[in-house]
Amino acid sequence: MKALVYTGPETLDYREVADPEPGDGEALIRVESVGICGSDMHAYLGHDERRPAPLVLGHEAAGVVLSGALEGQRVTVNPLVTCGACPACISDRDNLCATRQIISMAPREGAFAGLLSMPERNLVHIPDHISTHQAALAEPIACGWHAVRLGRAVLGTGPNQALVLGGGAIGLGAALSLTAQGIDDITIIEPHAARRAYLGLHCDQTVLPPEALDASEQFDIVVDGVGFEATRAQASAHARPGGVIVHIGLGQASGGLDIRRMTLQEITFIGTYTYTAKDFRACAQAMFDGRMGTLDWVEDRPLDQGARAFEDIRAGRVSSPKIILSP
Repeated sequence: MKALVYTGPETLDYREVADPEPGDGEALIRVESVGICGSDMHAYLGHDERRPAPLVLGHEAAGVVLSGALEGQRVTVNPLVTCGACPACISDRDNLCATRQIISMAPREGAFAGLLSMPERNLVHIPDHISTHQAALAEPIACGWHAVRLGRAVLGTGPNQALVLGGGAIGLGAALSLTAQGIDDITIIEPHAARRAYLGLHCDQTVLPPEALDASEQFDIVVDGVGFEATRAQASAHARPGGVIVHIGLGQASGGLDIRRMTLQEITFIGTYTYTAKDFRACAQAMFDGRMGTLDWVEDRPLDQGARAFEDIRAGRVSSPKIILSP
């Protein structure tokens, strides 16, 4: 099969590789849609030791099952493979499984390829009215769905204001998840002018540049979908006393949190990693039910042009929140 292979910092090679061989309980999938994630970009830049070259990246995938009990079905893929038997897994916190693996991270190859093998339990059937491009968004949106669910558990019910830092797919997915879970007073902060315009025009979001946020304005829940020192500092400053910060982004490892203010004002900080299997399915169902909007905020490119797509993202030439590659 053909695949887009990460071979070193800022280098991707579209070439022939061996077809995957499904193991017990796994299905072979013909990949039809696969999104470029921020973590793929980190790997591409050589910033992720968990993704050493050579490696097939990509974990936001949807396609058609070619083998096994689900043969012929269109599916979206939960890329997080867990053991199913440890204390985390049996308590529905399988995203914290000690032996978890995610495709696009060694030793599991990713989905920037024609074929992919995955456990059947990781596959979610796609209804006829949803395209594979739309269904591939389940993975990035599920990250926001999981974070919002955890934040809402701290806040409880009631009218709440939300601030989302970052207008990429993770931030937009969090904003859509906030709305779907009952919070509709949402402001997104996004520094990229073209993306701000895109989110306002195509996604019906309230989007501001970082400098336009009033220094005194505070929010019940702040979602950091970026994870840089500057965004953590912004989250610390704008969380209301008694509020909650949910942190998804992995931009930088440390810095930015105002621990003194968070302590004195009893601000809860929750680090969030991916999603549970239940979260992934609940998020996908919300998408299928139309609760996440039209899901048309993607740019489609062929997989053999994937290297150029990474270059364009790196150079800031992409305004849509997500590029979907088509093998």
